[in-house]
Amino acid sequence: MAGWLFGSAASSTMVTPDRALPGRDDYAYPVPATHAVLGTPLRGPWPEGTAVISLALGCFWGAEKALWNLPGVVTTAAGYQGGYTPYPTYEETCTSLTGHTETVLVAYDPTVLPHVELLRTFWTLHDPTQGFRQGNDRGSQYRSAVYWTTPEQEAAVLATRDAYAPQLAANGFGEITTELRSAADAGPFYYAEDYHQQYLHKVPNGYCPVHSTGVACPVPA
Repeated sequence: MAGWLFGSAASSTMVTPDRALPGRDDYAYPVPATHAVLGTPLRGPWPEGTAVISLALGCFWGAEKALWNLPGVVTTAAGYQGGYTPYPTYEETCTSLTGHTETVLVAYDPTVLPHVELLRTFWTLHDPTQGFRQGNDRGSQYRSAVYWTTPEQEAAVLATRDAYAPQLAANGFGEITTELRSAADAGPFYYAEDYHQQYLHKVPNGYCPVHSTGVACPVPA
């Protein structure tokens, strides 16, 4: 389970920019060139028309596997986004002192995988009402988030959220706490270390829990 060893030190509040770790000017480790399952470029370039979005839904190991299996996905990558520390390491992110959340970058063909269908999958793969945690994984690095790159994605994010919220409430869940903002506002996506990329392919028996509510996200009206 990503970050489990550091969970006891994790904060339930967001670090402020002045208290965030300083980071560095470049990666402290090599980033692999290709996706270990799909064989596609991890950092691009991708085919013309490829859409890119960042989704955070707790431990990125299981989330990435679920997302790379969707039809129309060009590539996925585990990483860190939404905080302040440039080029963080996994250990730094697990302290909750970078402001980043564990994130999966998804590059996909929207003519095969429509924005709404990808977002419906995102909502139903986790519990978006838990704030700075998913299950026993606690800290700001486990918060739910969507960082979009196009107006069409933003519209799909808001439409699916608004369709899902009443379904969650009807089943006894609280308000959606997912952080929603553009990738331009959230800041760069920083690729995680090689061993995190496609982790459950490399470690088939690896453990990463699913925190789905069991409530399906409907198609927006």
